[in-house]
Amino acid sequence: MKAVQAEYTTDPKEIKIKENAEIEEWPAVCRKFEDDVERVCDVDHIPGYTGLYQCFDEKNNKTYYLVNEDKNLFRMRRKNFLDNIGYTD
Repeated sequence: MKAVQAEYTTDPKEIKIKENAEIEEWPAVCRKFEDDVERVCDVDHIPGYTGLYQCFDEKNNKTYYLVNEDKNLFRMRRKNFLDNIGYTD
């Protein structure tokens, strides 16, 4: 899954790709922020991306990422959820 850093404002609501941002792998971004990520909204006006996420660092500063969501993301979410509640096969 590809991800790219984004700029997001709420008033007026505007989402755009951050200047000079490089495409990253979404699982690597999640690890970088220790899985402290949250989905903000759907994205339909930027080709190749379906969701906007905010990621929090150790000082709770926000960084936004546009993500191309696919089946792998939903599998990763489920696996992390099961790991967090202590589920084992």
